[in-house]
Amino acid sequence: MESPQKLNRRQHVDPDMTVKKCDSEMKRKKIYCPDNSCKETNTFILASPNKVKSICQGQGNFDKNSQLTSSKEKFKIVVCKLKKSARKPKCQYKGSLLKNKVVVVRCDKRLPVHYDHHSQIASV
Repeated sequence: MESPQKLNRRQHVDPDMTVKKCDSEMKRKKIYCPDNSCKETNTFILASPNKVKSICQGQGNFDKNSQLTSSKEKFKIVVCKLKKSARKPKCQYKGSLLKNKVVVVRCDKRLPVHYDHHSQIASV
């Protein structure tokens, strides 16, 4: 079984992701909803796995209330949104490139295990 950290990396970390690759990467990486339907939205962080890990290893700000950690550094991300009426096996997505985003993750044992959201500002 895939560990939460490996699942998070497969679904959300890809330094080579582009807006044009949403359809192919969502399919190749088998990113679906728990009921195996097309996932509505998925975000890819355009950074190396080590760069994303560093958020949980001193390069992030932990919030006690939410139990989430926001990155000190800003990242480029690609957001893939499901096109209206798209259904399996043809999950079709529109990709958007966003820059200068604070990435907010849940950390466990100093590893990112869940991508929560992104924002302009460094608060969770």
